[in-house]
Amino acid sequence: MSSNIPETAAQRLADILARLAAAAGRIEGGAAPHLVAVSKTFGAEAIAPLIAAGQRRFGENRVQEAQGKWPGLRADHPDIVLHLIGPLQTNKVADAVALFDVIESVDRDRLAQKLGAEMARQDRHLPCFVQVNIGAEPQKAGIAVDETVDFVARCRDRYGLDIVGLMCIPPADAAPGPYFAQLAELARAAGVGQLSMGMSGDFETAALMGATQVRVGSALFGAR
Repeated sequence: MSSNIPETAAQRLADILARLAAAAGRIEGGAAPHLVAVSKTFGAEAIAPLIAAGQRRFGENRVQEAQGKWPGLRADHPDIVLHLIGPLQTNKVADAVALFDVIESVDRDRLAQKLGAEMARQDRHLPCFVQVNIGAEPQKAGIAVDETVDFVARCRDRYGLDIVGLMCIPPADAAPGPYFAQLAELARAAGVGQLSMGMSGDFETAALMGATQVRVGSALFGAR
């Protein structure tokens, strides 16, 4: 490993945190959102400098990939909070509940039912986000906008999940602000307080629109 990698990682992290704080500072009473460092496809050697620089929230897309690198890192840093931000297959639910601390991609009844049962079995009740297909894009996962409020209620009342917020990925070719505003309105209607929105290209806009956490990968780690 090149000796300048930890310094570079620390500089990128500090820059993003400063930009988040500046954006949040433009909102009356605004607080900077939590930064979830999206470490998918990067190995432990790329993650370690960010941990050394103080980053503690990380996001992974795939259960199997996360299983290969996080147990060792967490043994040395037990305060790490690991988010599952990618689609979750029902046959991976038990592994996901055992490994992750936050599940951000609850998007259908069958998954919610399996998660509720597995969390009860493991006695590990994780905070969850409902993923919303905010742009109604057929290629993307997520619950439909007009089904979101009822789905949140079912997740809580029928499946016993602790739904704390909503998550979305706006269409890549559109201005993200209106979609972030729509997610915030949905969250209010659903009675949830957290908003997981904003990535490397639009996290400052998300902070201005009330994001409580942003998911940033390439701006921290570089291109994949």
